[in-house]
Amino acid sequence: MYQLLQQKGIESYCPLNKVMRRWSDPNKVVEEPLFKSYVFVHLREEDKTRVRMTNGVVNFVYWLDKPAIVRDREIEMIRKFLNEYEFVQSTPINIVPRSKVRIQRGILMNREATVQKIVNKKVEIVIESIGYSLTAFVDKSNLSVV
Repeated sequence: MYQLLQQKGIESYCPLNKVMRRWSDPNKVVEEPLFKSYVFVHLREEDKTRVRMTNGVVNFVYWLDKPAIVRDREIEMIRKFLNEYEFVQSTPINIVPRSKVRIQRGILMNREATVQKIVNKKVEIVIESIGYSLTAFVDKSNLSVV
């Protein structure tokens, strides 16, 4: 898929990680995508359809119900990280009950809270920083994992 995007002139990046695999007797170091099934693309709005029409592309990645946007400096950080380290592991972040989260927007911005339960796109959180337990339902997109 990465090569097909490159052939279409779409600026793309597939971070590769060195991993140890055993296919026959000796172990062998091979490169695999760091994020399975992900290719980062830098595109204009008018390129979205060309990307979607590329063989192997299922959709764009969404994070908390919004299109995921990865900044150039974050891509550069991934490049530098992979140049410095081998055998890296990536683990997805999930908001689950008892997770510690930070509120991103609103009157409670930058406060930490504990997730009680998740109901569709809303998360019931408890904020304990003032000596009381305040419970609120907050949109998932307004939280980041601590």
